[in-house]
Amino acid sequence: MANGSRQAAWEFFGAELKRRREDAGLTQSALGVRVFVSGGYIGQFEQAIRKPQLDVAERIDEVLQTDGFFERMCRKLIDDKRYADYFAAVVELEALATRICEFAPTLVPGLLQTAAYARAVTVAANPFVTDEYVDEKVTARLERARVLKDATRPEYWVVLHENALYIPVGGPEAMAQQLDHVAKLMRERHVLVMVLPYEAGAHANMTGDLRLMEFDDAPPTAYTETAFSGTLVDEPAVVVRAQRAYDLLRGAALPPKASLALVESAAEDYRRCTSTT
Repeated sequence: MANGSRQAAWEFFGAELKRRREDAGLTQSALGVRVFVSGGYIGQFEQAIRKPQLDVAERIDEVLQTDGFFERMCRKLIDDKRYADYFAAVVELEALATRICEFAPTLVPGLLQTAAYARAVTVAANPFVTDEYVDEKVTARLERARVLKDATRPEYWVVLHENALYIPVGGPEAMAQQLDHVAKLMRERHVLVMVLPYEAGAHANMTGDLRLMEFDDAPPTAYTETAFSGTLVDEPAVVVRAQRAYDLLRGAALPPKASLALVESAAEDYRRCTSTT
C-alpha cells in the first residue's frame, strides 16, 4: 500500500471511530477511560495524527461493540511489508512514544540516517535486489525520521558507539554528509547524542542495538535487535534491566559537547579524504 493510500486509510479509521463513538453517546474522554488511554489520544486517533496499537483497537471494538471492525482494519494497516515483521510494531510505537533512548553499537540509527547512508546499508545487506526494492527501503527509512520533525516529537537520546563514526558506510562523501546531518540535529537540539568512545572498553550492552520507548498512557518497552531478528518486550522486570544497562552506557559516554566535537571532527576527516581523491 502506498504511503498516501495508507494515510487515507488511517483517516477513514479515525472518521469511523468518531462516528461510532458519537453513536454510542461517548465523549473522547469517556471512551479513553474504557480503553485505558487518554481522551486526547482518542482525539488524535480520530484525526489520524497517532495510530492505535492493536490491543487498543481490540478494546475499542469491545466497548463500541463493533464486531472486530477496528481490530481487522488495524491489523491490515500495520501489516507493512516495507519493514521486517519483527520491526513493524516498533515503527508504530515510535509515533506514539514521548521518549526514545537508543544505543547504536555499529551504525548510525535509522532515524538519523541520510538517503545515501541508508542506501549503502540496504545494498550491503541485500546485494542482489532490484533498485526498486532499495528505493522502497530507503524511502521507508526516511519517512520514519519524520517523527523527529513533528510538533509532538519525542525526546530522542542516542548513545552512539565510536564505531559508527569510523565505519565508512557508502564512502567518504556519504559519511561526511551523514555526520554533518547528525551534528546539525545535535546543534538544533532535536536529538541528544553522546558518543561511547573506544577507550571506554567493555560496556553494558555488547550484543546489539537497544531501544527504550516511553509513553504517556502505556508502560515502557524495550527493543533489542541483532542482525536477523528483534525482540520487543514490555515485561517490567526486563525493561528495568534494559533501562539500567542504558544508564550505564550513558554514564560511560562522552558528554554532549565533547560528543558533538568528535562527530564534527570525524566529518571533517571524511571531507579531507574526499578532497584528496
